[in-house]
Parts: sequence; C-alpha cells; structure tokens
Amino acid sequence: MTDTSNTVINTVLVANRGEIARRVFRTCKDLGIRTVAIHTDVDATALHVRDADVTIRIPSYLDADAVLAAAKEAGADAIHPGYGFLSENAGFARAVTGAGIAWVGPSPTVIEQMGRKDAARDLAVAAGVPVVPSYELTDDPTSFVYPVLVKAAAGGGGKGMRVVRSAAELEPAIAAAKREAASAFGDDTMIIEKYVERGRHIEVQVLGDAHGHVVHLGTRECSVQRRHQKVIEEAPAPALADELRGRIHDSAVALSAAVAYSNAGTIEFLLDASTGDFYFLEMNTRLQVEHPVTEIHSGTDLVALQLSVAAGEPLPFDQAGVAFGDHALEARIYAEDAFGGFLPQAGTATTVRWPDSVVEVRAERASKPRVDHALESGQVVSTSYDPMLGKVIVRGKDRETARRRLVVALDDTVILGLTTNTGFLRALADSPEFAEPGGIDTAWLDRHEVPRPDPTPAREIAARLWLDANSAADGPFVGDGFRMGSAPVIPTVEFDERATPVARVPEGTVARVDLHGVELAHHGQRYVFVRPDATTDHGAAASDGTILAPMPGTVLDVRVAEGDQVTEGTVLGVIEAMKMELALKAPYDGTVASVAAVTGQQVALGAMLFVVEAEEPA
Repeated sequence: MTDTSNTVINTVLVANRGEIARRVFRTCKDLGIRTVAIHTDVDATALHVRDADVTIRIPSYLDADAVLAAAKEAGADAIHPGYGFLSENAGFARAVTGAGIAWVGPSPTVIEQMGRKDAARDLAVAAGVPVVPSYELTDDPTSFVYPVLVKAAAGGGGKGMRVVRSAAELEPAIAAAKREAASAFGDDTMIIEKYVERGRHIEVQVLGDAHGHVVHLGTRECSVQRRHQKVIEEAPAPALADELRGRIHDSAVALSAAVAYSNAGTIEFLLDASTGDFYFLEMNTRLQVEHPVTEIHSGTDLVALQLSVAAGEPLPFDQAGVAFGDHALEARIYAEDAFGGFLPQAGTATTVRWPDSVVEVRAERASKPRVDHALESGQVVSTSYDPMLGKVIVRGKDRETARRRLVVALDDTVILGLTTNTGFLRALADSPEFAEPGGIDTAWLDRHEVPRPDPTPAREIAARLWLDANSAADGPFVGDGFRMGSAPVIPTVEFDERATPVARVPEGTVARVDLHGVELAHHGQRYVFVRPDATTDHGAAASDGTILAPMPGTVLDVRVAEGDQVTEGTVLGVIEAMKMELALKAPYDGTVASVAAVTGQQVALGAMLFVVEAEEPA
C-alpha cells in the first residue's frame, strides 16, 4: 500500500479530458486546489482546457511519459486519472507514485489484481463471493452450454465483448473481441463465461482508506445497456428485497476489504432475474461515469473523498454515518444514431442547450437537473474519442418523481448539427417498461425497439417556421406564427454563434432556421428539413448494391477487389469508429463492380465504399 500519510495536495493534474476533467476541476476549485489540464491539438480550445488554471499540450492522452512530465512541469502534487485512458493502468500509477506524486486511486498492486477480470475472479472466489460459471479457452467448444459471453480480461466499457450462441460462432467472435480489446486496452486476453439472458446489472460503490476502513455507498442499477455499454443508470437499484440488497452490499465490502482497497471503486454484479442469484462480474478501480447518481443518493462528493483519501486522511464517516436520500437517474447523451443501430455520429454541434440553463418554472422542474458535459455550440465532434457528449442527472423523493423529471430534462436538451441519442433516451424514459422498477434487463434493448417520436408535429412546426421566415414583413402574406390546435404560437428567437436565428417554440421543441432549411429538435429527436434546390439535377438514388459508410470512421480492412464474385453476406470490408467495429456485407450474390475503400482511410458518413452488381438470373 502506498504511504500517503504526509501528502499535502495543492495542485491536481487531471489525466483526462472532457466532462470528467471538468467535473474533477469543479470540486478542486471548491476546495481551493490549483488545477492542471492536459490537451492534444484537437482539444486545444476545449471547455476542460479553459476551465483549468494551467494547461499543457501532450501528444496523446495515452502517452504516460508525457502526462507524467506535464505533472512535473506544473508542480502537481496529485494526478486524478478520471475514467478511461490511463485510469486503470498499473504501470502508470506506479510511475506516478514513484515520482513522489499522489495517485488519486487505489495502489498499483490492487489495480493489477482487480483491473483484470480473470485475476479479480479468483480473488472473489477466495473471498467467498459468488462468480459466474466459466469455461477455459482450451475447452472443447461443443461441450459449452450456450449462449456464452466472450469478453476481454482487461479493461471495461463494453469493449471486447461478444455474445456467442453456437460453437460455430465462437472462433470468429473471439477473433473480433481480441481485435477490439487490443485496440482499446493493448491486451487481447479473453475469458468465456455463461451468458445470463435475463440479467440485471447491479453495482455497489465502495470507498476505502489507507487505514483499513471500507464502506459502501449503496447500489446502482445499470441494466439499460446497448452493446454492453450503459445508457441510463440510477441509484439506488430498485425492486431489490432488503435481504438481497444486504447480501450484495456485504459481498462488495468483503471483497474490497480482502484486497485492502483504498479510494473509490465499484464492484459490479449480475443478478439473474429468473433465479434471484447474483454473481460477481468485475471491479472498476476508478471513478465511474455514473458516479453522480451515487453522490445524490448518498449525499457525498466522491471526488472530494478521493482527494482526501489520496492525501492519507481516514474516511470521515463509518457505514452507519452514510445517510441515504433521494432517488437519482442519469442519462448519457451520445453522438450516435440510436434508431439506426446505435452507430457513432460526428459533425459540428451548431446549437447546444443543456437543461440546467432552462429558467421556465414547471412542477417537473422543481429540482434543476445536474449536467456534466463538455459540449458547446460550434464545437466539432469527431470520432477520435468516446461518443459520450454529456450526462443529464435528475433527482426526486422517489423513483417516479425522478423519472418524470428526466423526461422533462431530456425535452429541454437540444443538440443540433449532428445526430444524438437524446430523442431515444426521452422515449425510453417515458416508456411503461422503464417506468416499472427493475423492469429492464441488460439485453432488453437487443430484443425490443423503442418507438421513434412521432415526426408529424415536427413537420408541421418546421413547415410553419419556414413559411414565416420567408413570408412578407407586412400585408396579406405576413406570417402569424403557427398553431397547435389553438391560438398562434410566436417563437422566441435567439441567435447562435453564426448569427443564425434559433427559435424556441412549444415545450420540448427548438428550431434553427436558415437559407437551407429548418433543423429542429422535437422531444429530443433531431429532424432536418432541407429546402429543395431547383437548380440541381437529381439523379436516380443509389441501387441496393451500393454500400455506403453507415458511420464516420476508419476503414480497418478491405477483403475484396473489383471483379470478385461474392455471395450474399460476404464481408467486403470492416469499418471502425470509437473502438466499435462494423462489418460491411454483400447484399446479394453478384460481382464486386467497384471498391472505393482503402485500408486506413478516414471516411465520412454516407461515403461510397463498395458497389456490388447483382448476379443475372439464369
């Protein structure tokens, strides 16, 4: 265990970017601690850079030597790693402590033990904590009871994971998961476990100090997931019997105490909804993305507690001193097309309005949302980093109150210029399935479609705004606002950074009107209405044999050449964005007529990559 008994923290460098860097800076400023931001060239003018007292350029957030050099240059007493990047890199943590700088996290030894799912599993067994049944990679695949889950032993965040439902699928699934894990974590070690079809993802936030004390700060429910990545989280986990909740708490504390855990961490469990059994999944040896819901529910500031523990202080309370209160919900806003396979998106966020800036008084807004974000109007969102743009967090005296407030907060979230999942989240939060406590399991989104918001009102609003914007200033053709079945509604108009009018219309609707058309966010769903250009020839649409880039990203692999014969389903190439791989397949039997994709090439959304000509019928 690292000796931090005499550490005084006056300056903290955050080895991260975006919303988590800003969130750590916020607590540091409250505590009077000087802050240091690092940034790449892409992030030179980012919000987290502007928030800090000192800024230092580095070539990459994964360049451990450069980050450590920046800390020394700035005179930092401590490094907070945030999450992702180097946050669970034991070698980096060891270099930090070796340089006499406090590491805001557990010891390098514990990171090594618990940061790997295979090693953590063995420790859980030794501590008497139940684990998911598993198989060895060398076992005969035909002897497995399917489905199974192939997952990376290192890292987290849903990367390097595949559900396998037959022995024939196992080998290609392992290969794909290995590639993803190697890219995300630099380690392609795999483990194979039983896959629970109806499982709930339950977490316990733990906190330990260097004096042997460990407490829990309650449960979180993180079952609303796509591609094994969380979408909506809440605290506490609902619909758990007191006895079961107590056993989950006790298991989390027992495992943490067994490894002498110090600082903030999360023990993740899988609850089998059909049997009531729970299993240890993994431990995250860092702060979690969803930590705000625990802060609200437990009345704590986890970053302040992390810094206190890193300075060698004992925890300021014991288990009996934790006072649990309001129910909290968090929705993650991603740059992705949630109604189109959750594929990553990119572009310029022309207009951004977060719900904490809304001042209108409504009963559902009795408690202003908390928003952790790093996105502003005019900002370019690329595929270089994780697609999460921010988090909208609400609270309520009970779950239903919090849920209603989340729906309103998502109505008040506006991001124009690129596609996000805001409308999807709003529809999901408003659904009867989500309204039922504990009603959604980890694979629910794989089996169900969330209905897209009805675009009819949006079309009516957009058409009327367009007419008003292009009508006469006076006389018989003057615009008179638009009607929603009653008196005319006159939009309140603001101007964005490009002096383009942005209209605030009925509840949950914001529009941006310019010479090219109307871009409108209606109940969180983005709609674009483009003005027809009469001077442009409109050729026939691409045939079904044209394969376009379904997301902006990088071409990882090109597997065919012009003239090749292919059958339906043949993989033509592979594209990657934000560490997500997608195989592009032939739509039918035929001949490859054109190959525009080049390995290593950056491609835009909708770029033409392949053309397949159908095989002529005999």
